Amino acid sequence: MFFDRPDSGERAVLVHLDLTHEKEREDPREFEELVLSAGGDPVALIGGQRSSPTPRYFVGTGKLEEIRQQVVHHEAEIVLFNHALSPSQERNLEQELQCRVLDRTGLILDIFAQRARTHEGKLQVELAQLQHMSTRLVRGWTHLERQKGGIGLRGPGETQLETDRRLLRVRITSITKRLDRVRKQRDQGRRARDRADIPTVSLVGYTNAGKSTLFNALTQAEVLVADQLFATLDPTLRRLKVPDIGPIVLADTVGFIRHLPHKLVEAFRATLEEAAQSDLLIHVIDCADEERANNIEQVQSVLKEIGADNIPVIEVYNKVDLLEAVPRIDRGQENEIEKIWLSAQQKTGLTLLIEGLAENLAEDLVHGHLKLIHEQGKLRAAFYHHGAVLSERFDDQGFCCLEVRLSKSDFCRLASAQKINPDQLLSELVNG
Repeated sequence: MFFDRPDSGERAVLVHLDLTHEKEREDPREFEELVLSAGGDPVALIGGQRSSPTPRYFVGTGKLEEIRQQVVHHEAEIVLFNHALSPSQERNLEQELQCRVLDRTGLILDIFAQRARTHEGKLQVELAQLQHMSTRLVRGWTHLERQKGGIGLRGPGETQLETDRRLLRVRITSITKRLDRVRKQRDQGRRARDRADIPTVSLVGYTNAGKSTLFNALTQAEVLVADQLFATLDPTLRRLKVPDIGPIVLADTVGFIRHLPHKLVEAFRATLEEAAQSDLLIHVIDCADEERANNIEQVQSVLKEIGADNIPVIEVYNKVDLLEAVPRIDRGQENEIEKIWLSAQQKTGLTLLIEGLAENLAEDLVHGHLKLIHEQGKLRAAFYHHGAVLSERFDDQGFCCLEVRLSKSDFCRLASAQKINPDQLLSELVNG
């Protein structure tokens, strides 16, 4: 980059303009939370209004002078814009302000770089950063027209900029291939779960909505929980046992945010595919957030972008304790679950969510009475071993009458294991 980044403690001047041509304006409070999450120290927030940004500096000359004065007064080390800047705008602003300038996309990339813990997460962040950096390389080499001459310094005849772009392309290609291997490994894991008939449920939602807290409360996992944006970056999978359904795989995913940079969506496609391939989504919503409605729209927009907009969704309104409300289930006209209200922090209402999971995943649930002949004793034992028998009695002819409840896939699997036609056995089932 054009200026070396200090190790820590950057004093930051924030810039947020209300542009009249923008349909969806950024939230300055969320912007400040992003800066704090990145480890910045906001010393000033400069606001204003414009009909449209200027091509050279994004802001007008008067606002540019105001920013310069704040940078000098607070000895700021970086200026952060709550907008997307072009490479030339960043370069021009840095030359005028004599400090680093970063836009909203660069800020989010920086947070992701800090949060990545797994090898896959680090690769995805690096890919997004390299793609973002490739358009801004000219900033770092405006003082070098060609490579230096002399013994040992003669290059292949290309400019320093061309060399750097070539190296970036090589690195991007390498990372893309490695992430493709990760995607294939994930596909293998999903196919194995499909063969075992284990449903996958993914937690999705706006960043800092409480997904990881809910994940930990349900699975007794120890995923990092913090009151900051993008506290969780790397996906985590855990098994959870649901009554009548059996084991499911619960996935905690990265949080979404308004105007999530497209480069991040592309780079994290391998991770986000976990949500796109799920059987059910739990959309965790911060019910105490004033921007709740807008946040829901942003999550739905990202789900559509990754092809997950047709997957069944349970809306979970978290943090009811902040509203002093009680956990409950809201149902629609056809008695379907519309909303579940709970508090993951206080661990209240979790049983309602488990009930909701069982109800939504139990569309293929088999429940009824089955009469077994003496030769089907092994099938009776298999039902008992699976925990599917609710009651048992013997009729006047000595036949065993079982009341069973289990998933259709398990029913068919147990029947096939005893060399019994599952469809014929299903036809003999008396519902109720």
